[in-house]
Amino acid sequence: MADLPTSSAASAARSLPAIIQGGMGVSVSNWRLANATSRSGCLGVISGTGLDRVVAYRLQEGDAEGHLRRVIARFPFPAIAERVLARWFVPGGVPRAGVYRQTSMIGHQPSAENLELIVVANFAEVALAKEGHTGVVGINLLEKIQVPNLASLYGAMLAGVDAVLMGAGIPREIPAALELLSRHEPATLLLHVDGALEGETTRLRFAPRELVGEVPLPTLVRPPFLAVIASDTLAQSLARSTNGQVDGFVIEGPIAGGHNAPPRNHAGQLNARGEPIYGPRDVVDLERIKRLGRPYWLAGGFGDPGGLVRAQALGAQGVQMGTAFAFSHESGLTSELKVQALAMVQAGTAQVFTDPQASPTGFPFKVVELPGTLSEASVYAARTRICNLGYLRQAYRLPDGRIGWRCPAEPEAHFIAKGGDPAELVGRKCLCNGLMSSAGLALATAAGGRELPLVTAGDNLTSLGAIGVDLAGYDVQAVLKLPVPVTAATG
Repeated sequence: MADLPTSSAASAARSLPAIIQGGMGVSVSNWRLANATSRSGCLGVISGTGLDRVVAYRLQEGDAEGHLRRVIARFPFPAIAERVLARWFVPGGVPRAGVYRQTSMIGHQPSAENLELIVVANFAEVALAKEGHTGVVGINLLEKIQVPNLASLYGAMLAGVDAVLMGAGIPREIPAALELLSRHEPATLLLHVDGALEGETTRLRFAPRELVGEVPLPTLVRPPFLAVIASDTLAQSLARSTNGQVDGFVIEGPIAGGHNAPPRNHAGQLNARGEPIYGPRDVVDLERIKRLGRPYWLAGGFGDPGGLVRAQALGAQGVQMGTAFAFSHESGLTSELKVQALAMVQAGTAQVFTDPQASPTGFPFKVVELPGTLSEASVYAARTRICNLGYLRQAYRLPDGRIGWRCPAEPEAHFIAKGGDPAELVGRKCLCNGLMSSAGLALATAAGGRELPLVTAGDNLTSLGAIGVDLAGYDVQAVLKLPVPVTAATG
């Protein structure tokens, strides 16, 4: 058996609730959803993806209820809070929907203005999720979106985040970064640079003291870290060779929403619908996971009556549920999209497609096939390609050794001029704008319209009615009745 973790973070992981509400971005798992699930004794999770722009846009919309300004006023470094509000708050809101002033796309050397917004935004979202109850709140980040992660983690920790979850890659360096950030010390992450020469490395660096200046620093607690994985081999690797300590795992199956791990056969085989084919090698060996001595939660297909009981019978501490929460009243998905999707579920016409090409990351991505959204090939083909948010851009080496950024969802000519492989352009979609739009933050386009949404969900979307969800409208409490909740840790 591997050496068992014994730190306070590891103990905290073992005491986390049996039900984790999935971290779905952009802003689907918002603070309202996380707050409601945490109040109910579960682990409410906010999505950290794109939070800098989410908060900047909400402030520019006027922050009508005052929630953001209220918690930003509690930010422990007032000068930074004042600068963020001065830059982004628009009393009464912008004059036309979707016409937001933009933050600059961040590269490997983000500006102080970028970093201040990222830190404050993550602080604010976690602080709002934690208001009014004594439950626990986590944050979900993607390893693929590397550049903002250190500043995001620091902002979340300033608000007392209770757990960090990360997938969509191999988050090998995150545990050590959490240790350093909890002491306000500089932390670094290796940046993956396409075309880097042998021996060349580039590290992202975030130094809290350099950002906040010579001011008193609050005491921070290193939260438990849960790696989101789809392979027992990866779990073993992370448990044994990670710089720092992985405290637990969320094990996602291929029917879970959002990004999926690619099939391990790597043969590119597709079914009749054009979806990746998963096989026996993609089934996680839970006996090997058990021997690691870390708690784990099962995700993908467990948000139904009896799901928690089945997972715990397999040795899991609990389950992670996403899709049912995504269409609840409290989620950040627009009400129009919820009504449209649930009506199709009710009619038996809802379809979820595991698209092997949509995501610029190259990972399969679950897309809900909704008329009038970017899931329709003809609708997406009519969209003018633009890369103006840039979260899924990839760093690449320029001939002179500097670093450039490209995305296969940007204009074709731009991508190819940057040395990108034309084959990578096929089928790629702008997830950044599509997901931002699905949360009601659609940007105005040059043609005078608004960016259209792209909705993601797990395969279980199509069976929500069959498993007992009231499709006429439901909330978090209705979702939590499905898996027979047990909010205490099981061992």
